[in-house]
Amino acid sequence: MSSSSLSSSSLSSTYLDGIVAWHRARAAADERDLGQLAELARLATAETASAGSLRPFAASLRRGDGPAIIAEVKRRSPSKGDLAPDLDPAALASDYERGGASCLSVLTDAPHFSGSPSDLVAARGACSIPVLRKDFTVGEADVYDARLMGADAVLLIVAVLGDDELGRLVAIAGSLQMAAVVEAHDRAEVERALAGGAGVIGVNQRDLRTFEVDTARAEHVAAEIPDDVVKIAESGITTRGDVVRLGDAGYDAVLVGEALVRSGDPARAVRELRGVGVPG
Repeated sequence: MSSSSLSSSSLSSTYLDGIVAWHRARAAADERDLGQLAELARLATAETASAGSLRPFAASLRRGDGPAIIAEVKRRSPSKGDLAPDLDPAALASDYERGGASCLSVLTDAPHFSGSPSDLVAARGACSIPVLRKDFTVGEADVYDARLMGADAVLLIVAVLGDDELGRLVAIAGSLQMAAVVEAHDRAEVERALAGGAGVIGVNQRDLRTFEVDTARAEHVAAEIPDDVVKIAESGITTRGDVVRLGDAGYDAVLVGEALVRSGDPARAVRELRGVGVPG
């Protein structure tokens, strides 16, 4: 990855440095045959399609009148520590769907977020809505693995990928009928996301270098994203007011994790974010 391909949010010595270094080291040690893995992923795509089990992630975010809710299955975070270490991903996914979530996001990173592929498999098996594999994707094998575990979308973070990597991984995801949610943090990263072919862009209000949240960031960046691109606001979203404000800024969806897993009643919490009323 050429240093010249990274935006102004290039990494120094940060939280993200260590996380990405771990994932790149793991990828470098992966001895699986990439061609065989690609063929398995293609077969899995064909089987899923023939069974009528493909779930359209991007389209699901534009079906309602207001911003859709992407509800996250998240056990912990590096900055906050444990959030819900004993959560049941299947039960949580069912609750989220019952509350009206349009899609799920499931952390599969083990060392930093205590997630796992089995969390994604269990969550997807318990609901009928599309599921994003949220992880630090650093190579082709990660995209193939996302398809093999049943994900309907894969996360690609602009700040950790070179331009060639980003474009290649967006294309691979598309060839496997998965959405690529390309995550940006500022205007320069949005430009790189668009140049890489992104059809779905998530604007993360959390600076992954410091883990600090700027709740106005998504609004500032929204105008840089064309109307034909699905827009997702991420991080720092806790209330119905936040959802309305981001919808007014042009976002099709919001991704919410911590506020939901800590709510005590995930279905009710999703309904409150949607503003559809909560039964007494």
